[in-house]
Amino acid sequence: MSKQERIDQINANAPTFFAMMGGVLVDFDVEEGSCTMEFNISHDFCHSVDIVQGGFVTAMLDASMSHAVFTSFPEVTTVSSLDVNTSYLEPTRAGKSKVVGKIVKSHYKTVFLESQVYNEAGVLTAIASSVAKLGRNK
Repeated sequence: MSKQERIDQINANAPTFFAMMGGVLVDFDVEEGSCTMEFNISHDFCHSVDIVQGGFVTAMLDASMSHAVFTSFPEVTTVSSLDVNTSYLEPTRAGKSKVVGKIVKSHYKTVFLESQVYNEAGVLTAIASSVAKLGRNK
């Protein structure tokens, strides 16, 4: 399967909330253990006019981290977050955001992850780190 076919397959099977948040997988790098997603957040997910509510920012970060795993390890069937730590560096505003997730270190059953959100101007607005439990095809 080509890289683009894999991206199309993942996007076709994405959870409903991805579509609600305008989210799509746009790229991944198996050697780096990373993926890039884009989200186009509407004002429906905002407070204070155009500031995205923090839980939705964390959802974007978490999604990119889990997709870094799914694109790097096709035999992984589930990525269950054990811990997610989010730091908000700037307001994340409605509109387009780029979110990059990366595997820091992986073991058979656990993985350490990190992720960053960038606004349209390329400004880093939030970061996260996570530890997750992996489920694999037997």
